[in-house]
Amino acid sequence: MIGRRNFLQTSATTATGLLTIPLFAIGNKQLAPDESIIGQGDFRYRVHKDWAKINPFNTFIDNCHEMVVDRKGRLIMIGDDPRNNIIVFDRSGKIVDSWGTYWPGGHGLTLMDEGGEDMLYVSESGWARSQADGKSMIRQSGFVAKTTISGRLLFTISHPMTVGAYTPEMLFQPTETAVAPNGDIYVADGYGSDYILQYDEYGRFIRKFGGHDNADKNYNLSSAHGIAIDHRDPAGPRLMVTSRSAKSFKYFTLEGKWIKTVNLANLQVCRPVIHGKQVYSGVCWSHNFAEAKVDKPWLVQSGFTMVMDENDRVISCPGGEAPIYKNKQLQPVAQDAQKTFFNGHDVCVDGDDNVYVCQWNGNRTPPVKLERV
Repeated sequence: MIGRRNFLQTSATTATGLLTIPLFAIGNKQLAPDESIIGQGDFRYRVHKDWAKINPFNTFIDNCHEMVVDRKGRLIMIGDDPRNNIIVFDRSGKIVDSWGTYWPGGHGLTLMDEGGEDMLYVSESGWARSQADGKSMIRQSGFVAKTTISGRLLFTISHPMTVGAYTPEMLFQPTETAVAPNGDIYVADGYGSDYILQYDEYGRFIRKFGGHDNADKNYNLSSAHGIAIDHRDPAGPRLMVTSRSAKSFKYFTLEGKWIKTVNLANLQVCRPVIHGKQVYSGVCWSHNFAEAKVDKPWLVQSGFTMVMDENDRVISCPGGEAPIYKNKQLQPVAQDAQKTFFNGHDVCVDGDDNVYVCQWNGNRTPPVKLERV
């Protein structure tokens, strides 16, 4: 049986003959590349930068942080402009709702089906712009909020020192959450102290792991930016955690025991997004900060996105060069020559395997749609 995507590709080949050459590649070498098509292998996409229908005079975006799909197929985005933190799009890119005016560091967005009702877990990272100049970033403690899909607040998780998990001087700037099948909530303190904090479904503290300076270095995390529950292993769910500054993903049991580390060469990945057998992620940076020779190397725009298979092998880098392995090790991957993206911060995958890319430091641009071809 021919799938919908393969049928469309076959039809296009029949209809246009040699004109379809830009859509194909041999090995890692592109043939007559079409700049509107990015990615490699079976994960290639047509870029739609004008997908989002946004009026910049009444819908405000600073940084586009994360996006999820709800049960109605709507795409829900969180940003850090508190005039409209949450923006809801339909599949055509039209805005159908917006709400939230209290997350100046709005960062993480997790959606869970709880008893047939969509729930959102929002991570307020604690970064905020100075009211004095509107440019300087102020670092302060953040929190996690659980809300209904329409924004009604149910409860919050505040600084871990309130439950004895942190000492008062430890910073708490959560960047992401994940929810286990039993309702346990895992919070990644990616901009704070780099711990993963586990709570029960009511927000009661259970344990923490990660951080820095562990005797077993496998437990060390550096910019624990993202976390997800991975259900792909038949043996049972496990945690997948980002260690962004260390350019790696780490797998743990749900009790916090280290399983393995996946090194990703130069890819500073954001949260893992698991869809089918693949893991998708935004690559915020691919350059070496130490070699950037600028005052603020984190503002250099070298990002793209990546797709990793069930064997932890990167198989496509939309917006970047083709991934190459030598001796089972991923080699450095650079941003594509046309600079499709600025800094890839998050991806969202819909039911047709299209990908929506959120960008940080992206000149206030809305999400970009990648249509799978």
